[in-house]
Amino acid sequence: MMRLQNAGVITAILLALSGPARAEAAPAGGPTEGLKLERVVMMMRHGVRPPTKPVATPAGTTAQPWGAWSSPYGELTPHGGEGARLMGVYYRTFLSARGLLPRDGCAAGGEVVALASSKQRAIKTAEMFVEGLQPGCGVKVDYPDSEDNDAIFHPSEGIDGDIALQAALRQKPGLAAEPRLRAAEFAVLQRVLGCDPVTKAGCDIAKKPSHLEAAQNDTPEMEGALSVASTASQTVLLEYVEGKPMSEVGWGRASKADIQTMLRFHALKFHYEVGAPYVAERYAAPVAQKILEALSGAQGPKLTMLVGHDTNVAALRGFFRARFTVADYPRDDPPPGGAMGFELLKAQSGQRYVRAFYTAQTMDQLRELQPLTASNPPSYAYFEIPGCRVAGEPTLCPFETFQNIVAGKLKALPKR
Repeated sequence: MMRLQNAGVITAILLALSGPARAEAAPAGGPTEGLKLERVVMMMRHGVRPPTKPVATPAGTTAQPWGAWSSPYGELTPHGGEGARLMGVYYRTFLSARGLLPRDGCAAGGEVVALASSKQRAIKTAEMFVEGLQPGCGVKVDYPDSEDNDAIFHPSEGIDGDIALQAALRQKPGLAAEPRLRAAEFAVLQRVLGCDPVTKAGCDIAKKPSHLEAAQNDTPEMEGALSVASTASQTVLLEYVEGKPMSEVGWGRASKADIQTMLRFHALKFHYEVGAPYVAERYAAPVAQKILEALSGAQGPKLTMLVGHDTNVAALRGFFRARFTVADYPRDDPPPGGAMGFELLKAQSGQRYVRAFYTAQTMDQLRELQPLTASNPPSYAYFEIPGCRVAGEPTLCPFETFQNIVAGKLKALPKR
């Protein structure tokens, strides 16, 4: 069971407290009393971008051409960059209220660390977030020079493509069952794509078979109806959160509710591509290793930012076999500019705990570039890590147990 906690409420409460060692509420007299935030690690998806190619979906899947974008394909838009900066501005206040970062001025050197994938959209998202968080402080974003050298966000070792395919094919309920189970979602998708009765463009998408293809040293790739549905839904979402006029969002045929319905395809694609334990644990291993390193040891950064892609977030969810719901997005769907995070907390007893969360702007907060404040916060939802909980506090995980879960999975993988 997931427990939601509003970040604005936390901020408001903590801002009312005095002293540098602000403590969070916990069961009085229990072992978790007086929790103090010591570190945070966030695995963030990049912000708003256009489709990665001029024709988002194959010919014949839409009645009209996809809309144009002013930004280069696949790159962070100025709107997306500002959305990331607004998140950084908010988290400066939020984390300073919780005693993690200074309220004014710059954090000490090394207290804020940012690492991004080699893609421009991830690098720029990290830079804009950090600029909002630590304006003028010169915090540098580290990133590899190419995808070929990106062993963290684009790992190419340790995955046997054929074994990964077989693992993905065992995912329930199975590709053959999806058209029947997703009939309502396909109906909305077909209407938005603008089924043309003459040319049949945009029609009968659900009748196109879906299949998975093996990729050498990589995750399986979805092809067919579910792939088209995922890409189309994500493209219409990006049009919405970019702030385009509604007449240009899904050719004027998509409401926000329609987008929310269609987005279930996005999470579903990841369920098959990276949801199987064999795939998720191998693809997410480098990110999980970084998270464990950032939370371990006597000294370390107060905030570690890892900025990559929705595949990284989806694989990390599969690594822990966790479930999340954030803001106004479907279950397990990683929003643009959102992040899966991990808090390291210390109780008065000296015991340390990890608490996992997901944070993201709502669709309208991002669409309208609303300032984020204690009265208008982004979503901040705690979720349970399976196999790791404290009695009465299902989202609190003893650090030693968390460490054993991550280290155990990493140890079981082939050496890289």
